[in-house]
Amino acid sequence: MRISLNWLQELVAVTLTPEELAEALTIAGFEVEDIEDRRRFAEGVVVGKVLDVEPHPNADRLRVCQVDIGNVRDSLNIVCGAANVRTGAYVPVATVGTYLPCIDVKIRASKLRGVRSEGMICSLKELGLEKESAGIYIFEEEHLPLGSDVRPLLGLTDVILDLTATANRADALSMVGITREVAALTGASWQLPEIPEPSIASESSSLSLQIATPQACPAYIGTVIEGLKIAPSPEWLQRRLQDAGVRPINNVVDVTNYVLLEWGQPLHAFDRECLQTVAGGESLTIGVRCAKVGESLQTLDSQTRNLQSQNLLITANDQPVALAGVMGGEATEVQDSTQNIVLEAAIFEPVVIRRSARSQGLRTEASARYERGVNQVELDLACKRAIALITELAGGRVTTQEIADQRPDPSSAVHSLELRLVRVNQILGPVDLGEETGEILPEDVEKILAALGCQLTPLGATSPTVKQEGSLVNSDSVQWMVTVPPYRHRDLEREIDLIEEIARLYGYDKFCDDLPEKTELGYLSLEQLLTRQLREAFRAAGLTELVHYSLVKPEDEKQISLANPLFTEYSALRTDLISGLIDAFQYNLEQGNSTLNGFEIGRVFWREEEGLAEADAIAGILGGDPTQGRWFRGGKESPMSWYEAKGVLESVFQRLNLSVEYQPDRSDPRLHPGRTASLWLQGERLGQFGQLHPQLRSQRDLPEAVYVFEIDLEVLLDAWERDERLTPRFNQYSTFPAADRDLAFFAPVEVSVAEVERATRKVGTQLLESVSLFDEYQGESVPEGQRSLALRLVYRASDRTLTDQEVEQVHQKVREALVEKFGVSLRS
Repeated sequence: MRISLNWLQELVAVTLTPEELAEALTIAGFEVEDIEDRRRFAEGVVVGKVLDVEPHPNADRLRVCQVDIGNVRDSLNIVCGAANVRTGAYVPVATVGTYLPCIDVKIRASKLRGVRSEGMICSLKELGLEKESAGIYIFEEEHLPLGSDVRPLLGLTDVILDLTATANRADALSMVGITREVAALTGASWQLPEIPEPSIASESSSLSLQIATPQACPAYIGTVIEGLKIAPSPEWLQRRLQDAGVRPINNVVDVTNYVLLEWGQPLHAFDRECLQTVAGGESLTIGVRCAKVGESLQTLDSQTRNLQSQNLLITANDQPVALAGVMGGEATEVQDSTQNIVLEAAIFEPVVIRRSARSQGLRTEASARYERGVNQVELDLACKRAIALITELAGGRVTTQEIADQRPDPSSAVHSLELRLVRVNQILGPVDLGEETGEILPEDVEKILAALGCQLTPLGATSPTVKQEGSLVNSDSVQWMVTVPPYRHRDLEREIDLIEEIARLYGYDKFCDDLPEKTELGYLSLEQLLTRQLREAFRAAGLTELVHYSLVKPEDEKQISLANPLFTEYSALRTDLISGLIDAFQYNLEQGNSTLNGFEIGRVFWREEEGLAEADAIAGILGGDPTQGRWFRGGKESPMSWYEAKGVLESVFQRLNLSVEYQPDRSDPRLHPGRTASLWLQGERLGQFGQLHPQLRSQRDLPEAVYVFEIDLEVLLDAWERDERLTPRFNQYSTFPAADRDLAFFAPVEVSVAEVERATRKVGTQLLESVSLFDEYQGESVPEGQRSLALRLVYRASDRTLTDQEVEQVHQKVREALVEKFGVSLRS
């Protein structure tokens, strides 16, 4: 919100400089993002009178002016390009040496097309008062003192503070709210504008109210004002609005915007005759209801909006005329020909307005205040203030006022909280008193909270210095019952909120910043440490880490949908990571990038019979050429094979000291049924790995060699957390030579190599050091339904050189076990 310092000083006697005030507000929690000192916009610009205007001898569009600024013997020779310059006009003149910050120009004497120019006649754009100007500015007043400062004449005597209020401080979106805050911070006296009681003529009323949703609209005041004369607002009002960043329109609309800025209460003025036209009769029933399916409304921004059931409407005889609390309708806006108006002042429920505005993609000054919650108690004051200003500036008289009020008793808007001094000091800690430290005293608490408008009632002892029966009262017994003012009832709800207010106004810089006595260095949890090592392992394998949103487009009922999403495209929680990785792979190809080798660690969500569930997972996608140099292949990429992709995954498992088994799997329809494996770790399913299904690759226009994997992070970390894996242990290596044997056989196709290797290791006892597959063949000379496998077995003892007899004895047991368990046909 833009705060005018001149306006603020009319309400509170603040004597701080703009910089000091900005610092005080920022420390108190109201960040001042910018200080706009409008006094500098025209520093050095004076009033001048054009004595003579002649055409430029060398340029058709330039004119040579003689300008008198009163403080030199001779007039200034100024070359001007504005078409509206004329003899006798009083104009703002930037003299030589003047700097104009709005256009970043310093005025120097120079020649323009051969004619000397000794200054510049300014437009309002060059003085920062308009975005665009058709020509120079000419003062309407006559006989102005030449050479005098133009800033008082143009209203450039103000300083604007661009202030940001936190979401819980709805009261700070008004000049009255900021006035209260500044008075509390500085201790300065303050006063609110006097509001006269409006005079309402006792005439027969043709206006009635019908509130269909009192929960969404607890209070509505409709006031008919007749005999108005629409005209531009006076200069002071236009400047106030411009300083706040609001465009002046006319005296009636400007008053509603002015009261919005002053009190934080949105108002709206309807043209009564336009309302009657829309309603189809002279008798008006102003209603508040939710929109119906199929209704539409053209709002003040000339946009036709298709309404939804969550949009709250203002209606005239049940015809939509405005989006309640958001924006009015174009058909009923106040125009130059308007003579009679219906002034709306209402309270709307914050949640209702937030949903209504969001569904239409709108955020206005009115909706921003309603969404945070306006002060219900001051609705009548704001309405009376607007009526008084409208009748003062536009004439007219109040003929009718109808009120529909479902608000609870005013006393219910005020609530009380118990505050303990011991809790205040326990939370905030010691304060710096100069040479020593101390605690916040009861009188400090009472002064601060009273400045905020709270009423304090002591409970028990009120001061630790009060004597009771010859002894000091313990400060632990000092308590108050604090009554919160209605304009702070939304953000002061608990004792801790009061303590925060005490800290804000006492000054955060006055608290000691000593660390507690018992401190220790921070550390990563075991899960965090293992996850970091996991990331390092995948990066070391050549994969790039990716990050996707957890929100995705809804596609099936298994997904968990959000009740109030920001966008339809991101309205459900993801059930797996693979889908996002496939999208990223496709996007990179479409952008002309090389194929993607990446991984992602994230959370997935799903539904269970017991309710909703979530877990962390890790997934990856492979398919790019892992080699760097391709010159020996003529620059062509070599697609990654299934075994190469599996090898990348195996290298990660090996780095993590994990032994993972692969089993055939057909559960995921996105993956190739013959090239997909489930991953198992110590009897638990770890995840899956496989090649994308040809049909999916065809739909996405992806290359053939694309592989994905997804791993349950919890299962992986549980297995990895065991001591023997976390703490590497040294195993003594043998200095004796190894003996290797090859074993070739025909095995049924359904028998996996992993099963064969597991059975071999089990029989090989401690003498079998390793077993590895070095050949696999299917085709000619191989029985149907079988394949030829060749294993290499390495035997070694740690204390001796094995004899052929020892090796053959164990090797024969392996051969017999494979024949017995899998029915293999030995070839060697």
